[in-house]
Amino acid sequence: MRTPAASRRAPLRSRRPEWAGRNYLLLTAAAIVTNLGTHGALIAAAFAVLQTGGDGGDVGLVAAARTLPLVLFLLIGGAVADRIPRHRVMVAANVLNCVSQGAFAVLVLAGDPQLWQMMVLTALCGTGQAFFNPAAEGMLMSSVSGEQVSRAFALFRMAMHGAGIGGAALGGAMIAVVGPGWVLAIDAAAFALAGALRAFLDVSHIAKREAGGGLLADLREGWDEFIGRPWLWSIVAQFSIVVALVGAADSVYGPLVARDHLGGARPWGIALAFFGVGTLAGALLMMRWKPRRMLLVGTLGVFPIALPSAALAVPLDVVGLSVAMFVSGVAIEVFGVAWMTTLHQEIPEEKLSRVSAYDWFGSTAMLPLSTALAGPAESLFGRSEALWGSAALIVVVTALVLLVPDVRNLRRRTKEVTGSAGPGQMPTEALTASAGTGAPKPTAAPMPAGETRAPGAGG
Repeated sequence: MRTPAASRRAPLRSRRPEWAGRNYLLLTAAAIVTNLGTHGALIAAAFAVLQTGGDGGDVGLVAAARTLPLVLFLLIGGAVADRIPRHRVMVAANVLNCVSQGAFAVLVLAGDPQLWQMMVLTALCGTGQAFFNPAAEGMLMSSVSGEQVSRAFALFRMAMHGAGIGGAALGGAMIAVVGPGWVLAIDAAAFALAGALRAFLDVSHIAKREAGGGLLADLREGWDEFIGRPWLWSIVAQFSIVVALVGAADSVYGPLVARDHLGGARPWGIALAFFGVGTLAGALLMMRWKPRRMLLVGTLGVFPIALPSAALAVPLDVVGLSVAMFVSGVAIEVFGVAWMTTLHQEIPEEKLSRVSAYDWFGSTAMLPLSTALAGPAESLFGRSEALWGSAALIVVVTALVLLVPDVRNLRRRTKEVTGSAGPGQMPTEALTASAGTGAPKPTAAPMPAGETRAPGAGG
């Protein structure tokens, strides 16, 4: 017979979805905390440079100092995260980010930080993210199971994007009131709190990994897993171009078009806000929609990502640009959730972080080059022509990916598969659902290829 206390507790437990376990809730809460801090801190870092008398080139140098180590150390970070418990890698990365952002804040609050100091501290933050991102994606994917994984990923992304929008708005307001130094200090505190939350993650359900033949052997094994799946490497190759083109449009062409044709920074800020709202709407859509052919639907969703570049090329007014950004935001979430669900379904759990690292590396490697070449491309071809070329290239590379049979035919499995298939083997439950995909070793175990304007999983 139930006691009154047990009767009161049961409905509370029943309200929580089956897939929202302890690890998932801790990861989501930590991602909200860090996205609130980090999106404001990115704005604060730029204003900190400008306050010291720096110009746009100096802001670019500080941004590049963050991006370069992120790209350089991603593959090592993925191998490390598959070698030792992922939550330890995440906590260590959060500690590094906390210390570097805290030191940055102290320098700014003390007055007159040097450019090289800001570059070094920002580079340390980027290094932390390089180790954090693959570990976080592998940890998130191992925290959910069952038929509702798409809903879990959609809710996580919705929380992450919502926190990012709120963090950017709050950070911008606080910079105007108290200055960038305090916003950087809050970001350091956010990393400390998130690291504390992630220290309580339970990894007892994850089998202990053998050390193997060393770091290089782990990297080779991850590469074999990556290159052996045509749907995986083809989409990452696609997004190496898509992310580069969108990054150049956002960081270079968008502000210039806003200044010359739309009336300044405010309309561009409105358009970016509509993109953020679109990502929330897309995540909400994917909480209810579970397309059977995940990659096909997700790849079709990449075509609208070309709309903002086309809108800037015309250029449309702020209303038209905002509509294009909103549709693009919805589309990237459709792809992003489909992508994460596919990785969760097809990649063995013990290799998730290494595959994620190759995904992150491939998707971001061309971003520094594209932003550096955006100015020369404008001088050589013209701004409108460069933007039309970007939109056309996004459409072309996406159409080419649809030629890959695995992208068109890979299907969602409706049953949880227990255990991993050996080389060349396919679990019985997967035979019908994955027929025709040609994908090696599917198992039941994210998302840089699904991120263009807001990368990261909440460092």
